[in-house]
Amino acid sequence: MSQQAPPPSSAPASKKRDRTHYLYIAVIAAVVLGVTLGLVAPDVATQLKPVGEGFVALIKMMISPVIFCTIVLGIGSVRKAAKVGAVGGLALGYFMVMSTVALGIGLVVGNFLDPGHGLHLSEAAKDAGAAEAEGGGEGTSDFLLGIIPTTMVSAFTQGEVLQTLLVALLVGFALQAMGTSGEPVLRGIGHLQRLVFRVLAMVMWAAPVGAFGAMAAVVGETGVGALKSLAVIMIGFYATCFLFVIVVLGLLLKLVAGVNIFSLLKYLGREFLLILSTSSSESALPRLIAKMEHMGVSRPVVGITVPTGYSFNLDGTAIYLTMASLFVAEAMGDPLTIGQQLSLLVFMIIASKGAAGVTGAGLATLAGGLQSHRPELVDGVGLIVGIDRFMSEARALTNFAGNAVATVIVGTWTKEIDKERAAEVLAGRVPFDETTLVDDHASGDGPGGDVPAQTGPAPVSTTK
Repeated sequence: MSQQAPPPSSAPASKKRDRTHYLYIAVIAAVVLGVTLGLVAPDVATQLKPVGEGFVALIKMMISPVIFCTIVLGIGSVRKAAKVGAVGGLALGYFMVMSTVALGIGLVVGNFLDPGHGLHLSEAAKDAGAAEAEGGGEGTSDFLLGIIPTTMVSAFTQGEVLQTLLVALLVGFALQAMGTSGEPVLRGIGHLQRLVFRVLAMVMWAAPVGAFGAMAAVVGETGVGALKSLAVIMIGFYATCFLFVIVVLGLLLKLVAGVNIFSLLKYLGREFLLILSTSSSESALPRLIAKMEHMGVSRPVVGITVPTGYSFNLDGTAIYLTMASLFVAEAMGDPLTIGQQLSLLVFMIIASKGAAGVTGAGLATLAGGLQSHRPELVDGVGLIVGIDRFMSEARALTNFAGNAVATVIVGTWTKEIDKERAAEVLAGRVPFDETTLVDDHASGDGPGGDVPAQTGPAPVSTTK
């Protein structure tokens, strides 16, 4: 009898994998078709922009409930509040150090490449730079006050990640303080999480359409001319991001957690493809949470590190801010001295915090930072507007990789990662369930007793 059970369970599992495999092949085909249409018929392609925006909006619709459920389950199921504080403290300390390293690398590479030399600023570019600066001049006090929602519910309706994070933390700690009387609420939120992830899995089937619309629109709007004239900073930025992920993050991941960076990147391959087609790391946030838990990182660590990292651990954005600042200064004929560069680096460490991982946020942060630090350079931001969408993809990919690595490292430091499970998952022997996006193995300080069991991939549920 026990020999007849595996064949039926493995057949549906392979079917599910085949279906999702075709989905991501369709995404690749859609990206190629979108680029082709953008080059051949740019006028038609630009009219497809709402299609891409619609898909990203569908994904963003799911982010607040995913973050809320994940954090509440993570914190509420931990018996000791000090453990949550330790995870959060380690994560924030790591974010600050890595952001500073990324900003420093951007300065070094920017000085080496000397981008922007010989470019001339047009009146149209000046106007574009001024327009970006209008939306990017938020002060520190405005940022801090903006974390507090008008009501507990408005954090969800307005789609503010940091506001949702605050509400989820408060609810999680409240449930933790309630003890056993809060367990029914935790079980209810566990069921809600399963529902949210199932809806997300349904939304993902619109990914090819969204990828086609997004890529067609951006290629149609930008054209080839802008790419040629600004190729130096684009190629330099992509190369810098690539080396940062492989060398800096890869070395750190290997030394701390003993995990190969290429194995982790391969495991997250579908998420990278999704980000590449939408230019938004937020589109893959819910899937990163699910995959990190599936990999063996405990629910509290995932629930705290991933959502917080999306606002405070933006390595790609940090590299972009310093490289783009040097580019703008060179193009304006007013290069920055070493002293000014160091001052700008300190300023950008603060300015980069809270820049959400969505399309265009890096450009607004750059404009706001220059406006506050070097107002005379703001007009030069218009030079980079044309290629910002393409640089946005590298920013988003790097931000995502940085947060994945951070989650594994924080999990290792706090001893909240099942290393045997991680090795099995990264080797491909325990496949991720693309249908439910959740499983029942996630461990914290007793979450299994508080959260209802989830139905995971066949290999997990049959090992007992």
